[in-house]
Amino acid sequence: MSRPISVAERPGLLPWYNRNRERSAQLFGLITDEAYYSRPIALRNPVVFYQGHIPAFSFNRLVKQGLGRPSIDARLEQLFARGIDPHEDSSNVRARGNEADLWPRRDEVDSFCAEADRQVRAALAEHDLVSADGLPPERVEAAHCILEHEATHLETLMYMWHQLPLEQKRRPAGYSPRSEGAPPPQAWIDIPSGQAALGVNPGVEPFAWDNEMPAFAEQVPAFRIQQHNVSNADYLEFVEAGGYADARWWRPADWAWIKAEGIRHPLFWQRDGERWLWRAMFDLLALPAAWPVWVSQAEASAYCRWRGLSLPSEAQYQRAAYGAPDGQPRRYPWGNAPPDGARGVFDFHAWDPQPIGSHPAGRSAWGVDDLVGNGWEWTASAFAPFPGFEVRACYPEYSAEFFDGEHFVMKGAAPVTVSELLRPSLRNWFRARYRYMYASFRCVAGAGQ
Repeated sequence: MSRPISVAERPGLLPWYNRNRERSAQLFGLITDEAYYSRPIALRNPVVFYQGHIPAFSFNRLVKQGLGRPSIDARLEQLFARGIDPHEDSSNVRARGNEADLWPRRDEVDSFCAEADRQVRAALAEHDLVSADGLPPERVEAAHCILEHEATHLETLMYMWHQLPLEQKRRPAGYSPRSEGAPPPQAWIDIPSGQAALGVNPGVEPFAWDNEMPAFAEQVPAFRIQQHNVSNADYLEFVEAGGYADARWWRPADWAWIKAEGIRHPLFWQRDGERWLWRAMFDLLALPAAWPVWVSQAEASAYCRWRGLSLPSEAQYQRAAYGAPDGQPRRYPWGNAPPDGARGVFDFHAWDPQPIGSHPAGRSAWGVDDLVGNGWEWTASAFAPFPGFEVRACYPEYSAEFFDGEHFVMKGAAPVTVSELLRPSLRNWFRARYRYMYASFRCVAGAGQ
């Protein structure tokens, strides 16, 4: 897919860690003290867990396991070690008492985090003074692993914050969402048959997760793909046509979930008399017609069936996003130029989506818009290992336990996906009926359909 990155080109690890920690601090600064022990998503741990989890994970992986150094606080290291794989069945959520009685005091968490940060920073400074060729591979893996782990959890924080009451959040100065206008006309783009470049080989990127490796090519027959994500306006047609009340469009398990939970519309929508509202990060807005709809994979699949269409496979997405008529895979949909705010809605350029099609500079070689940014994109592909998959020593449990047929691949990026994660091979995944993350979709059809 691209040439290996030399040691001289590898980014400094400590500066990235510092950027992550500064961003985490900013995000925790967006919420009030009242939110600290709350659980805005019942299927997730409370807010306090995530403040401790991120530095605890870094300390455990890099300092304690990687360097064999002693614990700071074994109890907190274990308490904050690992989060939850959220299941949509709310009956599995145990009744809770006062969260503040079940977790450490905030000053205790702050003290632990500060010491973990100090030791991790010292370890990363050592890494930056020595070339990657002079360090054991497992230490290099662990260093990159903790950086990407925190970057990923920035998104977890944001979609948790999204579910907090508006009064428990502080709007950043000068921010207002872009919600104007109608969506552009939907167009169909013909993608000719050809190979999709999936995965990446070891050593090509500074780091890749085990589920991204190794590289291989898949032949993809010709297909058609929508130029734009499905918008709120498009999805409203499905809602108003009774899509949530018709079992024909839903897989049996998804229909049982819809009925059991009484779901009638996307999570981010809210009914207000005769009108629909959209719950933005800091506002309650009239439904922005031109924003991409954010839904679960189950809801996206049902919409596609209603339209007589399909979600793209992972290989179809990959070919539409990174393929090109000259047969040479691209680093980004738009080419090889570095990502910036003109290319799409990612890297915290906004706290909410923006109108679809408003970043033509990010268009793919085929003319498809917003394939990276404005929301992850659901695929029809179950999360599964690539041929030749091997676990990575730094985090052996990262992927393998999710190869269960219940998790589906997402590609692209959300508004709060950092630019360091915008590599073509990166794969995200969630359960089909999990509704909280920032995930959009578009439809595909067979050639000539």
